[in-house]
Amino acid sequence: MAEMDPVAGTAPVSDLDPFSDDYIRSPYPFHQQLREAGPVVFLDKYKVHAVGRYAEVRGILEDAATFCSGAGVGLANFHKDPPWRAPSMVLETDPPDHTRNRAVISRAVSPAALRALRAGFEAEANRLVDSLLDRDSFDAVKDMGEPFPLRVFADAIGLMEDSRQHLIAYGNMVFNGMGPRNKLYDNAMENAEEVAGWVWNACQRKNLSPDGLGIRIFDAVDAGILTDEEGARLVRSFLSAGVDTTANAIANALYCFASNPDQWQALRANPDLSRAAFEEILRFESPFQTFFRTTTREVELAGVTIGADEKIMLSLGSANRDPRQWSEPDRFDISRSTAGHVGFGAGIHGCVGQMIARLELEVVLRALATRVATIEITGEPRHLLHNTLRGFEYLPVRLGS
Repeated sequence: MAEMDPVAGTAPVSDLDPFSDDYIRSPYPFHQQLREAGPVVFLDKYKVHAVGRYAEVRGILEDAATFCSGAGVGLANFHKDPPWRAPSMVLETDPPDHTRNRAVISRAVSPAALRALRAGFEAEANRLVDSLLDRDSFDAVKDMGEPFPLRVFADAIGLMEDSRQHLIAYGNMVFNGMGPRNKLYDNAMENAEEVAGWVWNACQRKNLSPDGLGIRIFDAVDAGILTDEEGARLVRSFLSAGVDTTANAIANALYCFASNPDQWQALRANPDLSRAAFEEILRFESPFQTFFRTTTREVELAGVTIGADEKIMLSLGSANRDPRQWSEPDRFDISRSTAGHVGFGAGIHGCVGQMIARLELEVVLRALATRVATIEITGEPRHLLHNTLRGFEYLPVRLGS
């Protein structure tokens, strides 16, 4: 619930807790409360402002000069509380450093590089789907969502083969670390030293495959653009969001289609809709639920005055179902125009790995659409309790041919 503050220029005050178990398990009624409370709301529990309407979320994402990422994209303000690891050189930096770093990654993930990956991604997607068709039931998370990116994404980057499961734990640390220091944060950090150590070692030039995307980052080191340490940190930027979000998106896709069989038949009838279907999945069940920005100056937002160096929570999941932007937003429809959704963020800090993720999900959906007649949920799903990401801990599924 929200109460209007009597002082002009201030936001309604709300007792909503976006990191509570109830909110995480079923966020959409809470999103509606957030949107209806006002364009800007003050979350009393965390003493931060929040936005849940599309216009304000999109506007903040596209104004990096006023709403910066360099103070962290989670609840903690790096100007006041040092991060648990060196900040991401893409997600948690601002221009001009961000501009330089983003350009290096963009050269590594060129359209030509992505085209070269397609055949291998398709072969693995087809192999995986064929193996799951033979099973009476399987867990969409552990048996499909996680194994696919752990194979194709890690191979594409050129990571060493051993202990790749640490990538799941590392993403869990990174994204749970964006919330408050609650039980989810503490659980994610249990093996932080071991996991972070493996990831840092995997990002070193000597441990990267000579034909992977990761080693291309070190071209910038050789050119004098980056130091060796910066090169490894930039490779690490790939890994932060390269597995968990894709794994969640795959499981979310199976859930969406199992719950909407008419939409599954529409995709089967036209597998070329696979890319469009993924965009609707990102809008409808956004893997990224929240990000934060920090004001660089006092700013007035939708009539609310917010001071300098203050955190603002952006509810991407809420913005992607805002009826002010989308017709029938709570209906899953792969034929709708999803242009402008914020499932991957927007502006200069839009997800750096989004083109790889789009390729991964496109080939998975196409492999399913050309082989699978029906998708059925065979048991009680369990949603993942997570500070930032939306997905499943367990999703039992049967594929029918």
